[in-house]
Amino acid sequence: MPEKEKLRIDKYLWAIRLFKTRSLATEACKAGRVKKDGQNLKASYEVKVGDTYNVSKGPDRKVIKVTGLLENRTDAKTAVNFYYDLTPVEETHGFKSMFHSPLLKRDRGTGRPTKRDRREIDDLQGGFFTPGDTETRDTEE
Repeated sequence: MPEKEKLRIDKYLWAIRLFKTRSLATEACKAGRVKKDGQNLKASYEVKVGDTYNVSKGPDRKVIKVTGLLENRTDAKTAVNFYYDLTPVEETHGFKSMFHSPLLKRDRGTGRPTKRDRREIDDLQGGFFTPGDTETRDTEE
């Protein structure tokens, strides 16, 4: 694959398969979920080999180091060669173990949760599973 010298961060994140579509990668940049050294990045930020980025995708957080520039989306086996995952093991292990916690189990036959139950479940889980990270729930006091 020929490497380009200039590449936008949204296109790079899409090409290495961190986001399913390029527009999702662009939205993540606009929402401040892509950072370098604690600074939010715009979608047009130019990626450089050797840079480290923090990418948040829902409850999943990744720290990646760029090892090469990839312009077009390829298969996952090839895409892995263009970045190095520096995400701490404790962070990924903690997230995965959350799904095996007894708090997430519901008794069989209790039916579908009501809207109030769903909100309580979301609050218990830290709001990880709210639809769309940009949406907010209106609460009036």
